[in-house]
Amino acid sequence: MFLRAGALSLALLLASRLLGVVRESSLAAAFGSSGLADVAVLALSLPDWIASVLASGALAYVLLPAWAGQGAQQVAALQRRVARVLVVGGVVLALLLALLAAPVLRGLAAGVPAAMQPLAVQALWWSAAAVPPALLASLWATRAQHERDFIGLYGANLVVNLVLIGAIAAAGLGGSSAAVPALGLGLLAAMGLRLLWLRARLPAAGVPAADVVAVPAAPLWLWAVLGAGLPLALPFVARSIASQAGEGALATFNYAWKLVELPLVLAIQLVASLAFPAIARALASGREEAAGAPVRQAFALAWALACAAVAALAVGAPALARLLFGWGRMDAAALEQVWRWGLAGSWGLLPQALAAVALTVLASRKRMVPAVGAYGAALLLLLGAAASGVADGQVLMQLLNAGYTVVAIVCLAAMGPEGLRWLPGRAMAWSAAGLAGVVIAARAGLPATWREDGLLAPLFAAAAAATLVLLFTLWRSPELRQALRR
Repeated sequence: MFLRAGALSLALLLASRLLGVVRESSLAAAFGSSGLADVAVLALSLPDWIASVLASGALAYVLLPAWAGQGAQQVAALQRRVARVLVVGGVVLALLLALLAAPVLRGLAAGVPAAMQPLAVQALWWSAAAVPPALLASLWATRAQHERDFIGLYGANLVVNLVLIGAIAAAGLGGSSAAVPALGLGLLAAMGLRLLWLRARLPAAGVPAADVVAVPAAPLWLWAVLGAGLPLALPFVARSIASQAGEGALATFNYAWKLVELPLVLAIQLVASLAFPAIARALASGREEAAGAPVRQAFALAWALACAAVAALAVGAPALARLLFGWGRMDAAALEQVWRWGLAGSWGLLPQALAAVALTVLASRKRMVPAVGAYGAALLLLLGAAASGVADGQVLMQLLNAGYTVVAIVCLAAMGPEGLRWLPGRAMAWSAAGLAGVVIAARAGLPATWREDGLLAPLFAAAAAATLVLLFTLWRSPELRQALRR
């Protein structure tokens, strides 16, 4: 089911995410873990984070099931109505962000030195201007997902990352005062070119239809925004809390999270995204038994890929951190924090694999309330830690893991009896057993010099560890074989 449908998606997504990693590597090389790195990371990530929290996931949860039963004219009409709301809302948000830039900076990047705060405020003004096009792009990307236009969907990310890499390179050549305008202009150019790309990929409008289609009710939108936005808020809030530790802590946490985010997006979220349309159609038809096969296969594949990712990081996290971020102005102490924090956070991939698939089922059934409550509890856990003075990145990663575990348990329970019946227990057990074997072997026999000097040997060992987990699971899991065969 997933291999044939996802081969092109995986190739394009891999290319866009690899460019995203190159972008983060460029930031590390240009600015290291300095206060300017904190400013650059915040400014470049804020518009798409706002769009993701408020729109991207919610649009998929609400519009994909709604569009599943509509014709092309109805789809286009609903898209136009939603676009108007997003553009107006984006302009309002941009104005608020620009006006409140100073307090926003204190809340999101407390470690920025006082002398650099005027530059940071200017960077937030550039970010504010990029919010409206980021919100509109999220809608057009959702339409591309509905049309299964993966070239349009992931090609847009390629455009953004290519432009931003060039902007970072230009910013790194000048001083602090020149860096912010270079990053800001690059950010706006990336947002504009992404819109042009997505607009060119949209289906032809055809005969105009009156905007008389029913818009999903406001409560559904609210729960979808909360259900899709809170998961993205958790690492962002943890990053902001980590910034209280001082200059460069925000950037260091951001680099560490990239070690977790890359397999999360390439593996877990890709599986959930590909499974969503099939699950939504099956549940919309009223034949829930038809959804059993794609759900079980999605669980099996997402869990196996999560176990493989954790195994790879358990063996090769230091080498991966050096490969990706050990360049230019990145110092050794910060680099060690990157791999230690990333390794701690990697264990959260396991509950996130379960939650990602369970959320597709809950969204298709319009049962997002329990998931929202669970993510809200996880967010309160982080805020409580911040109020207690916790700012250590490794501790924050562990708190994230605890929150994701609570979310996974709640989402599975909210699925009802199918929450356990659709879990491929045997396949998951074999993946976990493979992961346990790799971790035990790594701790017992991994040469200490691999963690300090070489790159090739530990990277090869990390790839071998991930491959062994997948092959071991494939050998013992019919669900995984079915997922890859169809």
